[in-house]
Amino acid sequence: MNERRGERVILVGVAKKTRDDRLDSSLEELHRLTETAGGVVVETLSQRLERFDPRTMIGAGKVAEVGEAVRRHRVRTVIFDEDLSPAQQNNLEKEVKAKIIDRTRLILDIFAQRARTREGELQVELAQLSYMLPRLTGSWRGFSQQVGGIGTRGPGERKLEYERRHIRLRIKYLQQAIAKVKQERSIQRDRRRSVPVPQVAIIGYTNVGKSTLLNTLTKSEAVYADDKLFATLDPTSRRVKLPEGGWAVFTDTVGFIQKLPTTLVAAFRATLEEVALADCLIHVTDASSADRAAQTKAVETILSELGADALPRIEAVNKADLLPDSERRRLRQESSRAVFISARKKEGIEEMLTRVQDSLHERWMLRELDLDASRSRLIPEAYRCAQVLKQSAHDGKIRLSLRITPENWSRLKARLSTA
Repeated sequence: MNERRGERVILVGVAKKTRDDRLDSSLEELHRLTETAGGVVVETLSQRLERFDPRTMIGAGKVAEVGEAVRRHRVRTVIFDEDLSPAQQNNLEKEVKAKIIDRTRLILDIFAQRARTREGELQVELAQLSYMLPRLTGSWRGFSQQVGGIGTRGPGERKLEYERRHIRLRIKYLQQAIAKVKQERSIQRDRRRSVPVPQVAIIGYTNVGKSTLLNTLTKSEAVYADDKLFATLDPTSRRVKLPEGGWAVFTDTVGFIQKLPTTLVAAFRATLEEVALADCLIHVTDASSADRAAQTKAVETILSELGADALPRIEAVNKADLLPDSERRRLRQESSRAVFISARKKEGIEEMLTRVQDSLHERWMLRELDLDASRSRLIPEAYRCAQVLKQSAHDGKIRLSLRITPENWSRLKARLSTA
């Protein structure tokens, strides 16, 4: 949707009768996505079918109804809540006489608006071109009428092939550029992981308050936060103090969503790797959302795809202050293991950090190390491989209170025995 802001659009939702699809909630989310992209929804249509029509996705009668709505509202754009094949998009545009966009194209447009870092821009462009390539015939109908035979091989055909070749070359360049950025990020990540600091990833559905939570934890405006879907795409990492001393690196990640396009999952895998490499996850949910269960399921699905579903996890139910007391009590009974917070009002934050700290103890042990004067040269080694919470003198020895991984603890003890 590269039109001016305020573009009037019609939404179309479709689902199979045999499936328990949450059509209404999905359309509501599509409505918010459209508003985030700068569109104004003038009408929403929906249909449940035994099976999707291979030509137009929806039935012939519904196609006519959409066309009538386009003429009645004088709109130029129709957005479908399901992914359309290039042929379906082409057929719909011919019959409806309007620009047809599917859910994936809408999300790509939002991502293009939100990307800020070089990596994010590269990943968005790669996803856009991968989406566009098979649709060139539909986009360039004037150049694609290849009927064959003498006298038909004109400049139009060459124009289409030029476009395809250009996009393929650009895709190859982007893949190489992203691989280079990914390598640089890997080096940065290795350097960060070599510093003895626990890593915590803040995950969750889009617009549940992850960025607001990181800003609250750091007492700053480190991350742009807004009441919009995908307000931030690029991961931001900041140090956060833990209750018993020391600190951990907290990373705000891109928000998840239902029906996340597979092209975006692949394109943003480097960004989402922050999740798989974390020592602990904070799964933020929105207490005020009627679709909290479905949103949680969407997050679980993507975590499984990333191989991060077995990581230690704390569920932080955000925006609990928006609920009436009775609803809050009911939700607490249903989610007895969750911690209820309000990132905006800074409520429940200390309890959440304590839960994170307790979870980190599975990986980052608390240990004490007593060193006499003859072994004081090991102090710099301790600082390199552990997080030193406290250094003090005790009975003529130097005592170090450490937060350390089992591997580094074994290595440090081995050095101690040979020192």
